[in-house]
Formats: sequence, C-alpha cells, structure tokens
Amino acid sequence: MVEPHSELHDVAVAIIPARGGSKGLPGKNLMRLGGVSLVGRAVAAARAARTVGTVVVSTDDEEIARVARAAGAEVVDRPAELAGDAASSESALLHALDEHFDGRSVPPVTLFIQATSPFIDPSDLDAAVTRVASHEADSVFAAVESHAFLWRAAGDGAVFGANHDAGVRRRRQDREPEFRETGAFTAMRTAGFRAARHRFFGRIAPQLVPALHGVDIDTAADLVVARALVELIDRPAGTVDVDAVVTDFDGVHTDDTAWIDTDGRELVRVSRSDGQGVARLRAAQVPVLVLSAEENPVVAARAAKLRVEVLQGVRDKGPVLAEWAAARGIPLERIAYLGNDVGDLPALALVGWPVAVADAVPAVRDAARVVLEARGGAGAVRELAELVLAARPGAPAPTPSPRTEHEGALA
Repeated sequence: MVEPHSELHDVAVAIIPARGGSKGLPGKNLMRLGGVSLVGRAVAAARAARTVGTVVVSTDDEEIARVARAAGAEVVDRPAELAGDAASSESALLHALDEHFDGRSVPPVTLFIQATSPFIDPSDLDAAVTRVASHEADSVFAAVESHAFLWRAAGDGAVFGANHDAGVRRRRQDREPEFRETGAFTAMRTAGFRAARHRFFGRIAPQLVPALHGVDIDTAADLVVARALVELIDRPAGTVDVDAVVTDFDGVHTDDTAWIDTDGRELVRVSRSDGQGVARLRAAQVPVLVLSAEENPVVAARAAKLRVEVLQGVRDKGPVLAEWAAARGIPLERIAYLGNDVGDLPALALVGWPVAVADAVPAVRDAARVVLEARGGAGAVRELAELVLAARPGAPAPTPSPRTEHEGALA
C-alpha cells in the first residue's frame, strides 16, 4: 500500500451519492450496520482519511441529508432528474462539484465513495488519493485480487472458459491475477474527470483492498453477509463519546432472571461494579436514565440507590426517550443506549451510540454500534461507563472491565 505523503493533506474532496430510492433494497442507504447507517459509515471513513478535506453527500432524501449532516458531511440537494434509476453516478458527482464549489477552486482529486460498501478503510482511501495526486495514475478504483476460473454462456446451453483454457488447468500461482472492482471508491484527477465525464479515463490502476472489505450491499442477502462480518471487521471502539447514558433494566443491570418468594415478591441480583460505574458517570456529570418496560418496585429501588432517573412501564421506548432527550436539550446523536432485547430496538434506532450487552438477542447485536464484552448483570453497565469516561477531556485510556462482584438481592 502506498502511504500518503505528508504534503498531500486535504487534496481531495470526497463525494458520496446517496439517493433515497432503491428498488432492490428500499431505504438501503439508511440501513444500520454495526449501529451506524450505511451513509454514516461512508462519511466516517471519508472524514478519517488524511488526504480528504471536504466530505459532500449528494442526496434527494431529507432523512439522508439529516443523517449526513449529523455525521459531519456537507450536503448538496440532488435534483430529481439525477436521482432516478437511470441516472449515472457520474452525473451526481459532476453536479455536486458544480453546486458545492460554485466557481471556487476545486481540489485536484475527486474521491467517489459508494455508501453501500460498508467496510472502507480510510488508509485505502488515502493510498488511492495519493496515487492520483502524485501522478502515478489518473483513476484508481477499489479492487480485490481474483484468480477465479470464469465461464461464459456459448448460446447453446453450453459454456466456455472466459479467462482460461478449459483444457489446461493451471495452478493459482502460475496464473496472473485479475482484479474485481468492488465499487467502494474511485479516486480521480478532478480536471480529467470533468473532461471525460466518466470515472475511468487516462491511466487506470486498481487499489487492492482486503477481500472481506469487498462486500457491496445491493440485496437482502448482501445485508445478511455484511451483518455476519461486521463484528469481525469493525475495530472495537476505544471510547464512546456521548453526553448521556440510557439503559434498560432487566437483562442489563440484571442477568434477566428473578427470584420469586412465597409472597410473590421479585428479587434480582445486580452488580456492585455497575453501581460504581454509574457513580463515576454521575461524578463526571453525565446524565443517566433507566428506561424500563417493567413497572416494578425493584427497578425503582435500584434507581434510587444509584441516584439516577428512572421511567417505568414504558412499552414504546423510542418516543419516550426522544421526549426525555428534548426536554434536557441533549441531541439523540449524543446519547448511548444500552439494551439487550427486542423491546430496546426503537430506542437503539434513535441514538448515535446503540450498545448491546454480550448476551443480547441477535437483533439487538445487529443494531448495535458497540457490543460489550460483559453480559447483562455482570459488569456491562460498568464497561460502558468506562468507555464513556475515556472519551472525556483529559481522561486516561479505558481499562479492561473489572471482575464483577454481585450485591445482595434487591426486593
């Protein structure tokens, strides 16, 4: 991989076309993977690239525009005639360049990023931009190396070898590699792109990316594959930068079991380390809310001991969480919500940092931006607290989750 030169900072504008319509997978640009929308993941990758100075999302959709701005991108309104199924990506890119810069100097490199490619490494973006900026190539596209034997239909029901002689089965190491375009990104010399009006022109070169990063989400099956890979590919978050923490109770502060005595009273077991984590959040003036579907004295007792707000008997957590955040002037993007079961999904979908305990149900793990190492009732709240505190100014790096001790049963 070519490392970006120190003098090549801010030489590229990244443009992410993301229209609202999609027949294959409706609403796919807003679908979440690892707790972050696909367009949000693309913006994050572009903003993390050292060679990119400006990130622009071109869209015809108000919600995509809102999500893009919240992620740190600038937005260009994409006209309807450039947002249909027949419109090319190039037309959206050229329109975005003209609209955003509007006579101002345009960066020498234009970086086209595809929102439906969820596993883009910023270092690969830097490498591609650098190769264009240093005049090694005019157009550099994301690709994975392939040694596949390809076959093509002959028209009579039979097939023939498209890239090999079917009668000679050469070993992989004896065959020159081919390159499969992933579509994730293309870095182009801006002047050449404007002249050619197409992403491929002049000297074209591939930028090799890891095979697992070559996933493109176009169908429901692609989304299943991406969800299976996300925990493997995404780097664990070292911090969770938020202004408030909201948690479920059962299955988060507890192990989702309860004792029932002969009088019908419920007792649960909770973690002392969780209590210490909440106390540290309070000391740092981070608001904490327990949002529980159950209405039970045990929930109120625990919240009182922790000295945090509690809302009980909440069946639809999304609207209640939104109202709580609005009343306190806390943007939803600046809230971490910790959950474990399907009742938490509406709240997880609203916040900037959806978090799951280690033993959460699969749907919650799929919706989470961070999956903790600790199980519910076994230090998960403390683990999240440490990640939140580590993001505060002047905080030390997060430490491994402490071994959990349990408090006595609460009635």
